[in-house]
Amino acid sequence: MNTVLEAISTRRSVRAYKQQAVSRDSLMTILEAANQAPSGMNTQPWRFVVVEDKGFKKKLVATAVPNSKRYLEPLRDVNPSRHALIMKRYEELEDPVYYSAPVIIFIVGVGAYASDSCPLACENLMLAAHSLGLASCWVKLGSLILDDAEIVQALELKEGETIFGPILIGYPEGLPKAPLKKDPVIKWI
Repeated sequence: MNTVLEAISTRRSVRAYKQQAVSRDSLMTILEAANQAPSGMNTQPWRFVVVEDKGFKKKLVATAVPNSKRYLEPLRDVNPSRHALIMKRYEELEDPVYYSAPVIIFIVGVGAYASDSCPLACENLMLAAHSLGLASCWVKLGSLILDDAEIVQALELKEGETIFGPILIGYPEGLPKAPLKKDPVIKWI
């Protein structure tokens, strides 16, 4: 198997990280890989905010946890056992949203092509991290921080900008097993 296909098939979403710093060189490498993603009309409608500061991460957690609990509330009716399992994790973990990852990267997009292009940058970023022995996890719930003016100001979020991710980066405590994947639905014409 070639290295690209191997990276795609072996990358996992990791939710347990060693408290080991990630070098600036490694972060720059994965950010440069993200920046190489294709984008509609080559607009490159993204920018990156890298969060390493422990105090700021605590503020993110304090804001995201109650917001994500509200976001997950409809799951109680749809899938009560899954909701209970997730809420148990919220009780057990100090940081059930960002999983105490050493680095949180916000991919911020703006414009008509952001919704199509920014996820490509996110995937490039996660594959590049994996290629360097780093783990990653895309945490939609981590973007539920927009009701805190200090966070919005620190991230320099402007009207019309959207957070894609954020993506957690760090050295894994371990790798989860590969999840079962459904066979692809394919129609040949």
